[in-house]
Amino acid sequence: MRLAIWSATALALGYLAISLTMFIFQRSLIYVPDRIRRDPGEAGLSGVTEQILVTPDGSRLVSWRTKAKPGRPTVLYFQGNGGHLAQRAGRIKHFQDAGFGVLMLAYRGYSGSTGAPSEAANVADALLAYDFLAGLGLTQRDIVLFGESLGTGVAVQVAVVRPALGLVLDSPFTSLVDAGQQHYPWLPVRWLIADRFDSLSRIKSVHMPLLILHGEADEVVPLAMGQAMFAAANEPKSLITFPGATHIEHTHLGSMERVREFVDALQR
Repeated sequence: MRLAIWSATALALGYLAISLTMFIFQRSLIYVPDRIRRDPGEAGLSGVTEQILVTPDGSRLVSWRTKAKPGRPTVLYFQGNGGHLAQRAGRIKHFQDAGFGVLMLAYRGYSGSTGAPSEAANVADALLAYDFLAGLGLTQRDIVLFGESLGTGVAVQVAVVRPALGLVLDSPFTSLVDAGQQHYPWLPVRWLIADRFDSLSRIKSVHMPLLILHGEADEVVPLAMGQAMFAAANEPKSLITFPGATHIEHTHLGSMERVREFVDALQR
């Protein structure tokens, strides 16, 4: 009996210790930045320049910017939770080929940006980036919001409070809580997580054309989450899925061409 009690106590204490550790270091699990600052030219891009945005609290955000061709919109792009801007160079090139402008924001701590990322900081900085474009004279018909993975949680929150021509969500989750609970089913994620990115409740307040892209074999954010987001969203909306595609790995299957078609239809 004593051995059983001791074993149960040890297991409970171990579980609490793991939960506490996950709680303390949760943002290091959520945000996985490459901190190295690179030049767009190193990524094989031409016509793309570095744009520094300074936040009210003094953080300096590295962004890559290319201007739109006359009559074409600018894509305000919010990246996923990992890597650096250079890893999205292929997508920038696709947008350039379509005549789109791009402003791709590096979150705090990513790609040379200063500061530390969080949901509140990322969303505030995304609004700053939107307002930067508006300050250049771009109107709502000149801006397309694009979120990739974690960036979908940012893009949805921007779309609630800022007008745009359209919203593109690449591999969206219903909430970071739901995604985290799926990956750590043995932890009380709903009680521990601070950055919740509750997109499912917010998408109902978005009133602009929506395109959702999702790989059918997505191992990080299951297709069911993208389908749930689509079901909750207002019209007009479209969902395009890609058989065999894993997490945000569908460019080779024509996903960026589908984005171009979506935007072209909005501009008619």
